[in-house]
Amino acid sequence: MAAASFIPLRSSSSFPSPSQSSRPFSPQLISVSKNIRFTVKASTSIDYSAPSISPSVSKTKPGSWKWKVDGNSVNIHFERLEKQGAADQPQKNILLVPTISDVSTVEEWRIVAEEIVGKNGGINWSATIVDWPGLGYSDRPKLDYNADVMERFLVDFIRAPDSPISNFVADNEYVVFGGGHAATIAVRAMKNGFLKPKAIAAVAPTWAGPLPIVFGKDSNMETRYGLLRGTLRAPAVGWMMYNVLVSNEKAIQSQYKSHVYADPDNVTPSIVESRYALTKKKGARYVPAAFLTGLLDPVNSREEFVELFAGLEGRVPVLVMSTSGAPKRSKAEMEALRGAKGVSEFVEVPGALLPQEEYPKVVAEKLYRFLVENFELKA
Repeated sequence: MAAASFIPLRSSSSFPSPSQSSRPFSPQLISVSKNIRFTVKASTSIDYSAPSISPSVSKTKPGSWKWKVDGNSVNIHFERLEKQGAADQPQKNILLVPTISDVSTVEEWRIVAEEIVGKNGGINWSATIVDWPGLGYSDRPKLDYNADVMERFLVDFIRAPDSPISNFVADNEYVVFGGGHAATIAVRAMKNGFLKPKAIAAVAPTWAGPLPIVFGKDSNMETRYGLLRGTLRAPAVGWMMYNVLVSNEKAIQSQYKSHVYADPDNVTPSIVESRYALTKKKGARYVPAAFLTGLLDPVNSREEFVELFAGLEGRVPVLVMSTSGAPKRSKAEMEALRGAKGVSEFVEVPGALLPQEEYPKVVAEKLYRFLVENFELKA
């Protein structure tokens, strides 16, 4: 189902300790990648093995867009990656949406985006990575966050008249890549007819928050979730609880080594430090309080989860990317999509809950193959 947030509730609390976690944030800078040339042979097979020299990838300065919601103006952080010297090629844009967690940020998708944008192919791919409201480098106001609010944000970011990417998604010439809950929220928006991308890739998709995935959603548990959520949002005691349970490096390191990354050796001090810094931002606890207690869950059951994807049957290509090292409960939900209606391709990659950051080049290769097979070979 879902990756959990970094709130390891002890056995002395109202809840047993949940076993899942959330996604990381990488401090790595973007650099020009070595590109991989594909050649289409008579059999239409693709050779990705031969390196080629491509135009350089340019990263524009990070941008900020004001999202208007319920009388609030929220500064939204986004980044653009483009390829220089390829203006004569057909152009399409990829929107990459981070997973939702205490430490969600655009950083998790940067290497994947740079790898794909740097490819030499028949289409000039550009990329936009955006932070959710309340997470990453976006503002973190005290809104009543829920799945509807997050879906509304995603739709507004793409469709609003003043959207910073309006020129790049004209005529729906864009593709969505999302991780965790982000993927499922995007699929829900597509099923509801609010978004109409040409394709979508769901990377380690999830649908249930850390507590609901372990303890369910009966009325008794919902009452407890509400009490915990209210405490975390409170002015004084909320910060105290959040700082004790979440905002400490030992807890973050433990979570990443246990199930966010598949290989504990990949969890470096710099990763832990960068994620710790995210938990210290003003307003950092509001979205995690909603995510932890299930308010950001786009559906309420596995059946609804599978049905969401079924709603895309025959409409667009849909790639689901599972991971070999995902926690047991999360893995079961990903596997429920294997062979499911609406899923045109199902693949498995190394990793746990954040493969796009732990194994970015592997993920990028799978995603690029998906793009080639559905756009470049059909062009």
